[in-house]
Amino acid sequence: MAQKPRLEDLDNETILLTVVLRHDQSMDLEEQQARLGEAGWWEAFPPEGVEIVSWNVVMGIGQIATLRLPPRLLNHVNVALERCAWGVFRTEVYPSYDFTKVRERLTRQWRAARAEDAQ
Repeated sequence: MAQKPRLEDLDNETILLTVVLRHDQSMDLEEQQARLGEAGWWEAFPPEGVEIVSWNVVMGIGQIATLRLPPRLLNHVNVALERCAWGVFRTEVYPSYDFTKVRERLTRQWRAARAEDAQ
């Protein structure tokens, strides 16, 4: 049986957070940039301790950023979005985790089982 993680070990854990910033199309780009500047967006987002994994402009949608952060900073990201992004963007936020290692393990197990069945 797997052991539960200790609380002190959770400080080293990170989550991924996908942030969808949908443009308010009632404003042109110059208006959006001005409002972001007035709100302190460029200094406040992302908050300290949060890593930008990717940041893409998606035509017809807006921007999609993927952030890596310790769960304890989730509330800081939320407050930064509320203070700086609202009024310029409609925000959607999706927490996730890195599935790569799990997928690789499951693929190896599936291939091994398939090879065993073929014998």
